[in-house]
Amino acid sequence: MPEGHSVHRLARQFRDIFLGKRLTVSSPQGRFSAGARLLDGHTLSASQAHGKHLFLEFSHGLFLHVHLGLYGAWNFGGDDSFRGASSIGAPRTVGEQEVFDDAAPAVYAGPPEPVGAVRVRLVDSHGWADLRGATTCAVITEEELAAVLKRLGPDPLRNLPAAPNRPGDREVFVRGVLTRRTPIAALLMDQKVIAGVGNVYRAELLFRQRLNPWLTGTSLTPSAAEELWDDAMSVMSDGARDGRIITTPAAYWSAGPNLLPDQDEAHFTYRRQGLDCRVCGTPIAMTELSARKLYWCPVCQQTV
Repeated sequence: MPEGHSVHRLARQFRDIFLGKRLTVSSPQGRFSAGARLLDGHTLSASQAHGKHLFLEFSHGLFLHVHLGLYGAWNFGGDDSFRGASSIGAPRTVGEQEVFDDAAPAVYAGPPEPVGAVRVRLVDSHGWADLRGATTCAVITEEELAAVLKRLGPDPLRNLPAAPNRPGDREVFVRGVLTRRTPIAALLMDQKVIAGVGNVYRAELLFRQRLNPWLTGTSLTPSAAEELWDDAMSVMSDGARDGRIITTPAAYWSAGPNLLPDQDEAHFTYRRQGLDCRVCGTPIAMTELSARKLYWCPVCQQTV
């Protein structure tokens, strides 16, 4: 499913194209008709992401809460003032590369006829956004939003600092890891421990930190947990900037440092089972952990 960087890009794109605009909200599919009526005609006042959750706030205090899940995607379009990805979500290439269509229509006559099961359609005079296939699509109150956030762990792309009587996100993550006897590879996929990391970032972060996936949280040192958080912040920030998950440095890119790498050069281990490790030459291994495929190097990731 789309990882946290994609959802943060979605939040930013909604701010760029719809913030302060009064929106027509409908449900062409019909499954969200009651929710659409609650939002129709109101102004988008804020757009935020936490982990894999998107929250669109409207001027009357209600929120559209969306979790794309495995199959959800937003599609966008509009007149020549529209700038952004035309599709974010699934289906997608490895690394969640977005789709762009820079050809604005010569004459903009409004959104096209809905294609497929469009759960939600948002429209203003300059553009539109369609949602399909999401796991969660609901209108919620501010209190309900707070309850969702309370269930989630810290988000590296928010990284709230410490405040009086409250630890910062880095400290919350470290404490959440060091107190659990669960393998670190499972903890990174636990959205209550760290929000936004998915299977690609999980494999890549563990390799970059040379962590054995089966090390328990309690066996990590505080400094190892801190470095893992810091690296998650770094690579996920890059993903939010580039619209792709790229975890290898430019030294591994045939195109050089000024261009983004080809997809087969962007990762150290993810979906590289059987191929030589970029560092030591050992074939990358694949197994399953927590019902998800896990990719790792048996040599580079032997110890902490």
